[in-house]
Amino acid sequence: MRLSEQDQFLSYNGEVLIFQLSKPKHAEEADDKTVNLCVRRMAFNRDTKLFVQKSSGVFSMGANHSKIEIICCSCTTDSRTGIILPCILMKKKNQSNVKYFSLLLHSSNQFEPSFHFKLDYELKEDVRLFAGPSLLWRHAKKLFYISSNTCVVQSAPVQLSSVVWTGEIVGEGTVFLGIRAACLPETEDPDGFPVSDRAIWGSEFFGYAIQTQKTLTGTCFMPHAYSRVVSSVYVCKSERLKKHLRISLVAITHKNQLIWFQNGVPKGVCELPYEKPCSVKPALTSSNDLLFAVSFPSGNSCVVQRRDGLQVASKWEKVKCVLVDDFIGSGSEQLLLLFKDDSNTDVLSTFKITDLGEVNYASGINYKQDVPAAEGLQENGLLTVRALETRLQAGWTSIRELQQHLGVQKRVILESCRALVDLVEERTHILPNAKEVKYRRSLLNSAKPFEGLVSLWDDAENPPDSLSKKTSLASEVPESFTEELWQRVVGDSLVVGVKLTESFYLSLSDVSLSLVMDQNFSSISPIIKCQSKVINLNKDFSALAVSSSQIEPSPKKMKLDLHGKNDLKKEFPERSSRIQLDGAKTVTAVTSLSPLLAFHRVCCVVLLHARKQNHQNDSSQQSKKITVLCGKILLSLEDISNGRYSIKMLRDNSYCAGSLEDILAVLAASVRFSFRIVSCDFTLTPVSSWLLGEMECTPFKECQDNIFCHKAGNVHGTIFNWALKNPFEGVLTIFCRNLTVLFQCLHSLTRVLPPSCGVKLLRSGSKGVLTEQLALALEKEMLTLKNSLFLKETKAENSLTWGNEPGKKINNAPLASLLDTEEGVQQFRKKLQKEREESVQSMNQTMNGALYQKIALKIAEAQLSSDMIVWRLV
Repeated sequence: MRLSEQDQFLSYNGEVLIFQLSKPKHAEEADDKTVNLCVRRMAFNRDTKLFVQKSSGVFSMGANHSKIEIICCSCTTDSRTGIILPCILMKKKNQSNVKYFSLLLHSSNQFEPSFHFKLDYELKEDVRLFAGPSLLWRHAKKLFYISSNTCVVQSAPVQLSSVVWTGEIVGEGTVFLGIRAACLPETEDPDGFPVSDRAIWGSEFFGYAIQTQKTLTGTCFMPHAYSRVVSSVYVCKSERLKKHLRISLVAITHKNQLIWFQNGVPKGVCELPYEKPCSVKPALTSSNDLLFAVSFPSGNSCVVQRRDGLQVASKWEKVKCVLVDDFIGSGSEQLLLLFKDDSNTDVLSTFKITDLGEVNYASGINYKQDVPAAEGLQENGLLTVRALETRLQAGWTSIRELQQHLGVQKRVILESCRALVDLVEERTHILPNAKEVKYRRSLLNSAKPFEGLVSLWDDAENPPDSLSKKTSLASEVPESFTEELWQRVVGDSLVVGVKLTESFYLSLSDVSLSLVMDQNFSSISPIIKCQSKVINLNKDFSALAVSSSQIEPSPKKMKLDLHGKNDLKKEFPERSSRIQLDGAKTVTAVTSLSPLLAFHRVCCVVLLHARKQNHQNDSSQQSKKITVLCGKILLSLEDISNGRYSIKMLRDNSYCAGSLEDILAVLAASVRFSFRIVSCDFTLTPVSSWLLGEMECTPFKECQDNIFCHKAGNVHGTIFNWALKNPFEGVLTIFCRNLTVLFQCLHSLTRVLPPSCGVKLLRSGSKGVLTEQLALALEKEMLTLKNSLFLKETKAENSLTWGNEPGKKINNAPLASLLDTEEGVQQFRKKLQKEREESVQSMNQTMNGALYQKIALKIAEAQLSSDMIVWRLV
């Protein structure tokens, strides 16, 4: 059967329906009084890769010298049964009027008349079939519609210039989206300055629900600014969340663009390759890719892919029609492109089926020679893709579970931080009991369960003694353990210092500070990330040392709760502990300032953490962790702006006048680098001249070996310490803010040093001292291993029963006398068997968890100490 220009194509349940008008074949009936509407159902055959006819049907109509045409066809819902059926709109025109009628096509290929009406004009603008079946059209800027339920033409009380979409909206029924002249409210003056975008553009979008006769706001679809350019729209998804309408749609414009809108906001745009796009159809492929097939009146088509953004994936020319359906029966949608072919007028002679992925069939290709191979390759590719999709879904499930787990961890940490704040403030921290958590869960109507922290002992009024005891931290240390609490601002860093008394500091080790925000923040952790340093000064300020802040190499990072940690520290003291401890000792904490200023005003609790020396014989009781409340600091943006906590280093008669706290703050916020400078041919007098001249340094009044840099620029605020061992060798120590400042200082220094001079970066500790410490550390590691094994054997021997069982005695007669008699031989066998069992039992010794943990911690501590010394020595 040959095709004509009036033939209509429609996809339905994977089949292609072809509607054609024809005259009866019998000559006696060819009197212009009867016209047949024929339908042919075509299905794709995967064996031959061709479309074959499954069935056909005919509907005869009386012409009576009238001209009959097919206006349009679409798949609509039958309101009587809820089944989607093909619907065809027909036109019968005579001299007096125009009659329109619709037909429903059933699975038996029988046509059923649905509704009909007469008009004195022809339908030309925005003719659309929708559920019912119903018909909607626009004429003279008015909207008309008719349904099979009423069979009466009705008019909507709206004025509009075009209809861009008709379909179903959740909770509203059938809705059409149109464009009309802007209807300004009374508060807006059309002659004055416009206050809305619809007033600016002069037109607006609006939605109209036909069943409820309600007007919807057009901004939930797209902004009014697009009303001048949008020609067609397809709503992909609509839903309601808390009475708010959320819509995802795609629109094509007169500017040759395709735009994706999400909840009224444009999310992506794509330039189309041809002009004047007229329609758009979506397709969801097997790889979950969303494709948009755009048709043009020139006979061209293109496909826009929405994966990493809207982009044109493919384009074709001389396309007669584009259909979307599951034509090959794979469970997903494909595109069917019917091409114009003047040489071959057979039905579906030139076509292409594709999803821009694994499915790709085209006419004119001989598949019969390699049908099994091609079919097998297609099936294998499909199975592989589905397996990969399953793995991807499993991966997303794991990610969601991990996110939920991280959320639980965050809530546990926040609740623990609140408990810590309540502890240092001597307040009682109350956890929600199990009943409160269950009540909260009952209030939530969500699929995600409520997760809370509950006390393990629930509502017990008298918890166990070990849990109800609240140790007074202040009673474990002297009342006057701190002399001063201060704070300074150095650049973008906040430095908090605590000056300790001499007697208190000498009884501590592993001293550090932590800052806890006193406010109740529910979304962030109240613990402030900071870095602690210990600065030791002797009484005459002739020596200055800062505790090493070098970071342990990442492969060796461990966090151990060791009891005997001070054994190695007494044998291998650090550089800072070798300074004579007869003066003030200050512990500092450095943290970033800008995150705190975001709260405008912050109150922080300062806690000191240390190990208190008990000097007992048992190593497990040698040190005890303590946490001491040092006080509170108040930080506000107003104080920072007024320079209340800024450091003040001024020149005073060739000296640097600065308070001790200012000096300590600069040292704490700086990074320390030491360099050994050796010159074989010339003395190192240019170094002093460079410091006092080019770098504009002035010494501190109390300690002239440490000098402060007043030079403008990044190097301002750098502290130098120049120590000459002899005229040809010295050590230069630089306290700078960052590596950029360090490189600037070294670049300036190398220009004044002799060419043969050597500069080498020094690590903490000299090579000779570190070598001696390494030997002692390895010796202690061996002793720890030996003592641990000996302890294991001792504990095992005490836990086993050796020798004979009580009440049973074995005669210790000589071996010869035992073997003389049969009774003696039996007794000897029993004794030998007993010894064998004891031997096997001694080889299968067990150990309790506490003993194993203690041994493992001691061994790990010894190995970690020796590894750290090796790292510093290399």
